[in-house]
Amino acid sequence: MNVVTHALASLVLARAVMPRASYGAWAVVLVAGTIADLDALSAISGPSAYLAWHHTYTHSLGVAFVAAAVLVTTYVLLARRSAALRVSVAALSATAALAACLHLATDACTSEGVAALWPFSARRMAADWLASVDPWIIAILIAALLLPELLHLVSSEIGAKDKRPRGRVGAILGILLVMLYVGMRATLHSNVVAAMQARTYRTELPRRIAAFPESASLFSWHGIVETDSALHQLTLNALPGASFDPESGVTLFKPESSPALDRARDSNAAKAFLQFARFAKATVEKTPSGSEVQIRDLRYAAAGETRREIVVLVNIDASNNVADDALVWARDIHHR
Repeated sequence: MNVVTHALASLVLARAVMPRASYGAWAVVLVAGTIADLDALSAISGPSAYLAWHHTYTHSLGVAFVAAAVLVTTYVLLARRSAALRVSVAALSATAALAACLHLATDACTSEGVAALWPFSARRMAADWLASVDPWIIAILIAALLLPELLHLVSSEIGAKDKRPRGRVGAILGILLVMLYVGMRATLHSNVVAAMQARTYRTELPRRIAAFPESASLFSWHGIVETDSALHQLTLNALPGASFDPESGVTLFKPESSPALDRARDSNAAKAFLQFARFAKATVEKTPSGSEVQIRDLRYAAAGETRREIVVLVNIDASNNVADDALVWARDIHHR
């Protein structure tokens, strides 16, 4: 998910667990809950670095706990020198670690997923329940932070005094509402996948299926179905009783096997990409010097994440050898 959502979630968590802590302690939790997104800076070095770093190393449980420990230790040493430590080290450590894990958990609910078990496994965990930017979750978190402040202003105007930690109840309610929302998204996702699994597509049974949520809509989902001969892109309505026509989507037939395509798939760029891609779609075009092979991942468009879409470009010469191969941004292909 985006860094704004992670920052809001970390602040809500800090307010729920240690509402009387100093702003410095809250800042530690905020950084612990967002620092994993530093891997997005790898895009500056290009698509190869982005593919290798994004949601991999910094999004592992081991790195999350180490980062939280370093942040807490640094804060405790500085705060004790200035006598500003207003929370127990145990409470701060637990909250910072929980914020770091919450970051991984929410990212695992999206289609990008996280390599949470790195370095023991590079496999990404991706539930496909949430969009990378979910306005409903953002609205709940903002309300959990701001509504208690508004109620405090109203109560202070009428002279009422409340000895309870301000904002804790609102933060806890906000966390519970987000959990209920994610659970609802998970249920809708399961229903959509089951509906796609129960159909045939141009007389073929599905081999692999995925469904991705639309950011603003609770009930609109984008599905991809792979069969033996094609990839099918679909839009489904998750409302109870909604009809679903498996023939209403876009059908992309798989290219026939060829020496050029086989050599392209064996290129270094393609091997790195295919380890990450979930629904790879190749196209082969003849060129004056041989062939150009493009390999895309249909997940990007279905999940609405085309801003950082990566494509493999492989040029095959007339002797069916790889002339050059590269990972490129999809947006740059139009300018070639």
